Amino acid sequence: MDLKTGKKKRKSSTTKNELFRKMLRECCGKFRFDYVLADSWYSSVENMNCCKKESKSDFIMALKSNRKVALSLENKHNKEYISIETLQPGQQTVEVWFEELDFPLLLTKQVFKNENDTVGELYLACSDLNLSYDQITTIYKKRWGVEEYHKSIKSNTGFAKSPTKTIKTQMNHYVLSIVAYIKLEWLKQRTNKNHFAMKAQIYLAAQQAAYAELQKLSTPRAA
Repeated sequence: MDLKTGKKKRKSSTTKNELFRKMLRECCGKFRFDYVLADSWYSSVENMNCCKKESKSDFIMALKSNRKVALSLENKHNKEYISIETLQPGQQTVEVWFEELDFPLLLTKQVFKNENDTVGELYLACSDLNLSYDQITTIYKKRWGVEEYHKSIKSNTGFAKSPTKTIKTQMNHYVLSIVAYIKLEWLKQRTNKNHFAMKAQIYLAAQQAAYAELQKLSTPRAA
């Protein structure tokens, strides 16, 4: 029950972060990967410990600007924490300590310009202390492929437009949407066109064929 509106709403029995850790444990030992990349939604201490200690993997995660860190192990013991907003590392890395973690992290701040000319800031925490600023930002860029996947599977395969009601039919719809995405990726390699360009091409061809058929139906037959 939503206390503000008084209306009932659905709530998952499993949180996103619990699903994150479950998927990570499933992948560990079955796939070979060097780093776990995640946005600020999944940069909890529990997830960091799961990556580093359970999965024995390093990670690069985005942080919200209100996170607090200590600049040394001594500061951590003295509980001297500061907001990462106050740090200006530039194109460098700073070793920091989180209160709930027993291992240090490298912190970087990436400044970029958005399409609307606004300036954005991205704080990244990395568990591999041997990486440079350029290496951290380059590796983290690979995560953008996930955003492209989400956008395409929603817009081009109808993933979010399932008319189904039961668990089995919903699962079939989701799986077939992913299969359709894989086929689009295969066609992308063959045609060098992105998913949206191929979708537009198919729609245009279908409209042209429909119009041609309409023209035939509209043409009077000879007596």
